Amino acid sequence: MTIAKCSEDEFIRIWQELKSATAVAQMLGVDVRNVFKRRKAIEFRRGIELIADLKPFPRPDMAELKAKVEARAQATRHNAQRGRAIETGRVVVFSDAHFYPDDTTTAYKALLGCIKEFKPTVIVCNGDAFDGTTASRHARISWAEAPTIKEELEACQHYMDGIEKVARGAELIWTLGNHDARFETYLSNQIGQYEGVKGFSLKDHFPMWKPCWSFWINDDTVIKHRWKGGWTAGRTNALNAGVNIITGHTHVLAVQPVTDYSPAFKANGGTRYGVQTGTLADPNGDQFTDYTECNPKDWRSGFALLSFERGRLLQPELVQVCGEDEIEFRGKIHRV
Repeated sequence: MTIAKCSEDEFIRIWQELKSATAVAQMLGVDVRNVFKRRKAIEFRRGIELIADLKPFPRPDMAELKAKVEARAQATRHNAQRGRAIETGRVVVFSDAHFYPDDTTTAYKALLGCIKEFKPTVIVCNGDAFDGTTASRHARISWAEAPTIKEELEACQHYMDGIEKVARGAELIWTLGNHDARFETYLSNQIGQYEGVKGFSLKDHFPMWKPCWSFWINDDTVIKHRWKGGWTAGRTNALNAGVNIITGHTHVLAVQPVTDYSPAFKANGGTRYGVQTGTLADPNGDQFTDYTECNPKDWRSGFALLSFERGRLLQPELVQVCGEDEIEFRGKIHRV
């Protein structure tokens, strides 16, 4: 029997028996889209509701996920990888703050407000909180003035301390970025004999934050500062990684889904996410003026909010700065 030859009464009978568009399509030998279309038309004409019997999304074995995360961390030295199993909870990810003295940005204020409201399980600084302008390999431009390493470090401590104060027990993770690495790279090249002396490593100055190169949530979501480059990095990363991947570095703020036949994401319709977390700094800040030559920058100031339910990453949400002390979030403009 095809859907064209199936009467409305017969369609209703079949639907109430199977309660699944896929099952009805298989029984009638038609495309599932035709079933959805017919169902909608019958509901409209008859004023009824043909309810589907949805199977609940399976809950993960959290003990197994925790074991996988711990095994991944133990497989690397010096905590290069860290991780956490999360069944239900939220994770806030910000990146590329490039903290400068006396530079409290709108995105930073919004970040504190978001942490207070959503009480995340984990807060991830996804690299380049420290800028290291004067420790850069790039030559100074036009006698440009820049804060000293001491001034930058104190600014970074000030703003990271502000996050710590509102964290309320959240795990604090710092996935190191290329600018963060300038601190130790410069020292190792100049005075390598001081290796191991307390204070000569960036992490010594931020004892509340756990450093690593990548942070895994469950076994299908990784947060790290960078991998592929360019404005399409989110999609390229997700395609190549085969998992949800959240990166910074590009200063692009975007969610780019990838849907394919990946069996690992079958329950989610084959979809995984490539997320770029923008910049917590002002894209037109002093940190960037000279080396970008005042060119327009396809950057966005903001950060990402990740929500997990039944061990699954839901569609990531972005908080984006849209004006002085104003952000866009969930279809509304908010003052911060």
